[in-house]
Amino acid sequence: MGLIVQKFGGSSVRDKERIFNVAKIITDTYKAGNEVVVVVSAQGDTTDDLIAKACEINENASKREMDMLLSTGEQISISLLAMAIEKMGFPVVSLTGWQAGFLTRSNHGAARIRRIKGERVRRELDNNNIVVVAGFQGLNRFDDITTLGRGGSDTSAVALAAELRADRCQIYTDVDGVYTADPRIVKDAVKLDEISYDEMLELASLGAGVLHNRSVEMAKKYHVNIEVLSSLEQKPGTIVKEAVKVEKLLIKGVTKDENVARIALIGLPDTPGIAFKIFSLLASKKINVDIILQSIGRHNTKDISFTVPLSDKDAALALLHEKFDVVGAERIEADDNVVKVSIVGAGMQYNPGVASKMFEALYDANINIQMISTSEIKISVLIERKDADRAVVSIHDAFDFKDN
Repeated sequence: MGLIVQKFGGSSVRDKERIFNVAKIITDTYKAGNEVVVVVSAQGDTTDDLIAKACEINENASKREMDMLLSTGEQISISLLAMAIEKMGFPVVSLTGWQAGFLTRSNHGAARIRRIKGERVRRELDNNNIVVVAGFQGLNRFDDITTLGRGGSDTSAVALAAELRADRCQIYTDVDGVYTADPRIVKDAVKLDEISYDEMLELASLGAGVLHNRSVEMAKKYHVNIEVLSSLEQKPGTIVKEAVKVEKLLIKGVTKDENVARIALIGLPDTPGIAFKIFSLLASKKINVDIILQSIGRHNTKDISFTVPLSDKDAALALLHEKFDVVGAERIEADDNVVKVSIVGAGMQYNPGVASKMFEALYDANINIQMISTSEIKISVLIERKDADRAVVSIHDAFDFKDN
């Protein structure tokens, strides 16, 4: 058999019933002759509850102390899950992130994994134990607890799979795979049997919530095949792997990203270097810019519009207003009543007319496009927020996903 790394999210272990359901999945894998390493997130809304408790005490608590607090959520999950597996009669040991050898960078709240010392996990496997590891956490060079930020448990699982050279990395969630669109919005969305790293990375970056883009980046780097499965239903999931069927398939998915805002700088001086001044200013504060649109210069001025994450809108505006003289715009406008809708597929580069079909679908639905961004495997448009779900449905209906 093989070595299997399994990851279970917070909703999969939120209560006693689901903990024992997860324990059965794990022990069935173990009984089949596999070595099993499990990575677990905090139960249900535990992380949000811990943040609320912190705010009751200190609204401006240091990131170090927040990491100390938030790391306890995963420790609760691993101990309870290990107890359930133990009660079912199987050998098991639970390990915190640092016991499992996760060494990270020093930045609290969004630490990056520096390396994994896998000797302890390997030793426990050699002793025939099921190993249950706390995701989302590690230890920095000062021996302080750190957390990995959003998607941290997915990243922990993929990193362990890479370190241990696992045969499979299974990510169990409350959905049964990756779909061509959100099935809650598009009733005839199709579940994909497989999808490439690049396509999954684009979907994850553009709002699809199944996998976090950091975990997909790591899987691609270390050639870890990921299988996305449901912890509630026993059925095949979606495999994330190297490029597949590139020439056959047109697009793999339609997604929307609501975490976006548009900022427009009106009446900029039409001189060389003005774009550099603006975007280097934003980069200095680590504000990510996505879609950019620049008008043709007229009357010695031009306009530049761009999108930033909605969570960065206020910081971007404050910075631009603070440096108003440097920027040199006549005025600055912002709009958070927008959504980015995208199509993704490696096959697009081999098939002409994809953009035309997408735009035709939006035209037929009477949806106006504000901005457009393209690459070899994606096309994104910025539209009004109220039109988002209708746009996803219209675009999905325009393409044939049955062969996916």
